[in-house]
Amino acid sequence: MSNTQTEIIKSVGIDIGTTTTQLVVSQLTVKNIAPGTLVPRMQITDKTVEYKSEIHFTPIKDNYLIDVERVFDLVNLELKRAGINTNDIDTGAVIITGETAKKENAKSISNQIANFAGDFVVATAGGKLEAVIAGKGSGAADYSKKNFCTVANIDIGGGTANVGIYKNGKAIDSCCINVGGRLLHIDKNTKKVMKITEPMKHIIGEHEFDMNHGDAADLSKVTLICRKMAKVIVECMQSKDLGNLSNKLLLSKALRLDYEIDAVMISGGVADYVYNDAFNVDQANNLMEVARYGDIGPMLGYQVRIAMKANGYKLIVPTETIRATVIGAGAQTVDVSGSTILVNDSILPMKNIPVIIPFQEKLNLNEDFISRRIVQSIDNFFEEDALENVAIALQHEEYLSFNDINILARGIVKGAKKITKLGLPLILVIEQDLGKVMGQTIKFIDSSVTVICIDQVKVSEGDYVDIGKSIAGGTVVPVVIKTLVFETKQT
Repeated sequence: MSNTQTEIIKSVGIDIGTTTTQLVVSQLTVKNIAPGTLVPRMQITDKTVEYKSEIHFTPIKDNYLIDVERVFDLVNLELKRAGINTNDIDTGAVIITGETAKKENAKSISNQIANFAGDFVVATAGGKLEAVIAGKGSGAADYSKKNFCTVANIDIGGGTANVGIYKNGKAIDSCCINVGGRLLHIDKNTKKVMKITEPMKHIIGEHEFDMNHGDAADLSKVTLICRKMAKVIVECMQSKDLGNLSNKLLLSKALRLDYEIDAVMISGGVADYVYNDAFNVDQANNLMEVARYGDIGPMLGYQVRIAMKANGYKLIVPTETIRATVIGAGAQTVDVSGSTILVNDSILPMKNIPVIIPFQEKLNLNEDFISRRIVQSIDNFFEEDALENVAIALQHEEYLSFNDINILARGIVKGAKKITKLGLPLILVIEQDLGKVMGQTIKFIDSSVTVICIDQVKVSEGDYVDIGKSIAGGTVVPVVIKTLVFETKQT
């Protein structure tokens, strides 16, 4: 702590993906931006990337489980290279992504790393969450906001392609497709096929040829496979009526497609070969170049580039490609709620609650509309079988009468049924000063629902919040807002 108004925080981000594991250390400056006579409002005012780790291949055992010990060795090695120890770490994020998130020990490893030090955000990210995170890291969210447009960010890694749709800076839709550069392993020295994953077997099945472990790799077959994967990505972005292969490879609900896509960004490890014009026809016809990383990532990127241009998409160069997801470090912004709140101390404190914002534009005070938007936002964030605590944020500015609040409350109760029927609390984070009346109205509508309703707190979609037990005679609660901080290229 440098003085009462400024705090320096050391933040570490770790991403354990299908192909690579990375770590980044950042220094965050948090300042009180409120006038001296008001309640302090802390905000991140500066971020300096102090250290970027090497990009390591994710260590996987012979049974395809994550090698926990070797991951810890990599993390410790990179922290040592960065010149910091665990006591120096204030906060951070551990994100397990892609095919790696499916491994049986994924949750265990994320929790163990998170316990290193500090108050880490921990996420075993399904495709939907990864799509949202990658779209922020790549710059797609910022681009859509600055240009008032709708951008599809496609994060293509070793095992999955995660499509996040951003409109005017907000995530509005997402899907996850089981295609990636490491679904087929090729030994770059012997030029033999070393591993064929289950999704790849579906893709090969679409063609009239065989491919088996130990076969000599055939460049023409690899080209057809990558062309087919690129076609699946495009089909998922264009059609609600998906073909047989696309349905097999789609790991989530399909995109709603009730919007027009104005531009496309590609991030992830494959992205460099989408934008790298140096990888041209000559390189694509050279198996050594295609299999230089022991997989087919370069060819997949090349075919995605061709497919996007052939379908008329405007390709925008992202601010980050392979590091778009990794550079997530939990940056803490400490705040207190307003004094007109409704909380239940018996279930507090609560930590690492993801935030969704169902209403991106002006609030439409129609009960069914409100309900649908909440359902959409929950579905966009969570896989169907992985529902957890979630905070619904209301960031509108317009004045609300008591009748308006009643309509809004009824829509919220209806839309959040899939959360509350599991016994999870209904958590609302409201920017306006109406937390208590909203909470009381919800309790009147459905007394069985446990409600946490705090106000005068501003959050963004993709944030996480901690809510502490009430203080000051129960009038306020301490709130920690954790924003996933993404690195952009320094200028």
